[in-house]
Amino acid sequence: MRRTLLFLILSLGSAFVLLQDDTVEARALGIVIVACVLLFCLIAIFVALRKRKRKRKRKRLWSRGPGPVAVLDGPNIMHWRGGKADLAAVKDVLRALQANGVSAGVVFDANAGYKLRGRYAHHHVLARELGLPPDRVMVVNKGEVADGMILRVAEDLGARVVSNDRFRDWAEKFPQVRAPGFLISGRYRRDALQLDM
Repeated sequence: MRRTLLFLILSLGSAFVLLQDDTVEARALGIVIVACVLLFCLIAIFVALRKRKRKRKRKRLWSRGPGPVAVLDGPNIMHWRGGKADLAAVKDVLRALQANGVSAGVVFDANAGYKLRGRYAHHHVLARELGLPPDRVMVVNKGEVADGMILRVAEDLGARVVSNDRFRDWAEKFPQVRAPGFLISGRYRRDALQLDM
């Protein structure tokens, strides 16, 4: 950050010196430098606002009520039943958690809709299909990995995560993945869901 700020100050200083020069070329170069600095500042502001919006979006996911909370790894769970992408497994997990007094929400990759029906699906579409309020379903932005969002939301809510993923790549940033009981795994045996609660 300091280097960037120093670079901007030096660039503006150089532009100011060039604008004082009598030659047309020097003034033109000074104007180009000022324009580039302004463009850089606008891009930096845009990126900062976008990050802030994403953070607010994450915090807007359902508020923690009384009782235990779980965050479902949608991309993982929807393949539990026979390997093909299907929301039936996610619905079964939601029902099983609800029967145990656990409120839950689901985080999906941006490509979940393509895997399920060949086109993009917004969170409200998936929420309707799962029978959940829209604020309990999140579809991460294109290019963003759902794993990181799942763990951030779980951290924000003090929740457990339902997934067969061990999240080993994320263990340094989110050490809670190593804690006993943080991850709830599951499987189907003879078409019956089994959760390791």
